[in-house]
Amino acid sequence: MKKKKLKILVSLFALNSVTLYLYFSSHPDHFRHKSPKNYFLNTGNRFSSSENHHNFHSSITSQSKPWPILPSYLPWSQNPNVAWRSCEGYFGNGFTRQIDLLKTSPEIHPGGGWFRCFFSETLQSSICEGGVIRMNSERISMSRGGEKLETVIGRGEDEELPIFKYGAFEIEVNDRKKIGKKLTDDEFLKKYLPEGAISRHTMRELIDSIRLVGIDEFHCSEWIEEPSLLITRFEYANLFHTVTDWYSAYAASRVTGLPSRPHLVFVDGHCETQLEETWRALFSSLTYAKNFSGPVCFRHAILSPLGYETALFKGLTEQIDCNGASAHDLWKNPNNRKTARLSEFGEMIRAAFGFPVDRQNIPRTATGPNVLFVRREDYLAHPRHGGKVQSRLSNEQQVFDSIKSWAMNHSECKLNVINGLFAHMSMKEQVRAIQDASVIVGAHGAGLTHIVSAAPKAVILEIISSEYRRPHFALIAQWKGLEYHPIYLEGSHADPPVVIDKLSSILKSLGC
Repeated sequence: MKKKKLKILVSLFALNSVTLYLYFSSHPDHFRHKSPKNYFLNTGNRFSSSENHHNFHSSITSQSKPWPILPSYLPWSQNPNVAWRSCEGYFGNGFTRQIDLLKTSPEIHPGGGWFRCFFSETLQSSICEGGVIRMNSERISMSRGGEKLETVIGRGEDEELPIFKYGAFEIEVNDRKKIGKKLTDDEFLKKYLPEGAISRHTMRELIDSIRLVGIDEFHCSEWIEEPSLLITRFEYANLFHTVTDWYSAYAASRVTGLPSRPHLVFVDGHCETQLEETWRALFSSLTYAKNFSGPVCFRHAILSPLGYETALFKGLTEQIDCNGASAHDLWKNPNNRKTARLSEFGEMIRAAFGFPVDRQNIPRTATGPNVLFVRREDYLAHPRHGGKVQSRLSNEQQVFDSIKSWAMNHSECKLNVINGLFAHMSMKEQVRAIQDASVIVGAHGAGLTHIVSAAPKAVILEIISSEYRRPHFALIAQWKGLEYHPIYLEGSHADPPVVIDKLSSILKSLGC
């Protein structure tokens, strides 16, 4: 009996040790990407000695949220041996080439800013970061941003996207030879920030606007002391495209080794949307560039790639041969064709809302498993949206009613059919419904992107009309390692008995 208890104690100790190691291994990433030597050197004395830097008031709260413990987390440390077009190259830290555009030299030119980028050969994009950077919002042409949707109906998209004038961003330098020059040139932009198929590459345009200025010209009305992500969004009201932005921002935070979650600054003029609830949950705070009064200076700013440059989007046009696997298995046996990154990201979203992430099995209520039907509803998405969504399943209500009626008479076990009216639910409620679902059913639509936060054993049943045969959700399921089943329609009308037959088969495989 004593031996049995001892074995249990040893097993628990080992499990706890592995968990603690994975958690604390996230912090060394920060020190592997140290800023230049003088980055935090005498910041108090240096900035209080010049009237430029007297005002330390900040529109951003000074408290950063800690990173949560995630079961699927693996270290994001720089590894120069990440294979080209491997799963880690696509979803993790494939940003292996460091390019220093501006270095500080404490011995020759004390003080000043710095700037560098990490380039991914696989994604053909860069994550960039720098210090002692000033944003002059009056040199950015765009609407204010963050308004209530109802107050800006009809506003054009061109008004909301930023146009950066030269000097919209500036970095302090003490090397007189550099004062007044641009940070970079066209050759660098073409090589490390290629436009690709993107019509407007706003991150590239932002970097192209950066001017180097001397300390006498570097005046700040506010200083942001903690790391801040500068984000420009395009299709900001669409869940799929916003998830690509979330993922890019999360990856940039990890690649640059931030010890806690950064603050966000939206460098765009889009109005407020429902999706900002998740932005606020994921990161430490959120503000819009035009909400600052006067030039604002960042001690540490990070620029994440556009969502179009993530594997989530690139997978729609190029083959990304990756399959989801557990972090535990990959820790023991690394595999270039497997990834746990998307599961890690889904856990991050769940943890951001305060939901437990340590459950590995399908959640079940006291009465039985949940079957979540994700619905498409009319709603006003953005100023140019008419409030009507295009039907992907013409008889959606009939299919839902048929499933609900069938479930009430299901003899094998009690089923809970959940009406997923996501357009009228908070983001937290949507994530809760997804994580508690054993089976997720829905017509092809952005709402299904939530399956990034699904439980590890959840099953996806997608109903696909002939007009929308796109791989978005089959790919996410594959990259997460979720069981996925499609029902292809000849048009947009589904036969309820066919859907119920497929659902019944899935539930039998789950023991119900």
